[in-house]
Amino acid sequence: MNLRHRVAGLYQRTWRTYRAWFPTLMLLALVIFLPLGLLDAFAVNVEVDSLDLTSGIKVAAVFLAVLAVTTTGLLGEIFFSGAIALSLTHPDGEGPPPLREMARRIKYGRLILVDVGFVLVVAAGLLLGAVPGILAFVFLGLAGPLIEIEDHTALGALKRSAQLVRGSFWFVFWVVVPIELVGDAIGGAVASLVHHLLGENFLGAWLAEALSNIVLSPVFAVAAVLLTVELIAAREGTAPPIHSAPAPA
Repeated sequence: MNLRHRVAGLYQRTWRTYRAWFPTLMLLALVIFLPLGLLDAFAVNVEVDSLDLTSGIKVAAVFLAVLAVTTTGLLGEIFFSGAIALSLTHPDGEGPPPLREMARRIKYGRLILVDVGFVLVVAAGLLLGAVPGILAFVFLGLAGPLIEIEDHTALGALKRSAQLVRGSFWFVFWVVVPIELVGDAIGGAVASLVHHLLGENFLGAWLAEALSNIVLSPVFAVAAVLLTVELIAAREGTAPPIHSAPAPA
């Protein structure tokens, strides 16, 4: 199968899974991204000019503020994709766990560590230029699902993600990068609408960031899980099955 057909097939499976799991995805997204939206709102609303800083430090503060706004948008995506992996690939025969059970099983510590590590590495890459940042984003973007699927440590998941992507870089690139870019564009439109309704204030910034992530991050998470399972199967010959829909309540 050529690259175009692989990418198109992954998009189709992502959309079908997203629709089937929509209520569960939205509930998990609310729990994760409402609190994280506060971080982005804080970064956006910091008034650097009001700080008592020398000019050199102020320039650095402006640069770091811009970088913070860029990278806090990624914060939570890897954690969320790991949480979704727990539902989509739960051991065959048991069916996907209910939310209360899933809340007990999520590996919070490792997912938080890998999420923060991912954001820091991508941020460091962006400091060197767009290409290193994109490379870090693509090679490490499957780390969250790998923690839940293969029970890795945070560092082990990052290494395993790079290992799986190596040899399938363009396949992963043409799935995750367009989803991220289109998601950012749609998220920007959602944010503009929220700001138009609520004004340019802290509440508006918080809800704008939170709502855009709640609607769009599940798409990235589902795609990341499906990619992870496909690449594991291609490399190892077998992989956990994907549940096509949640178990009936």
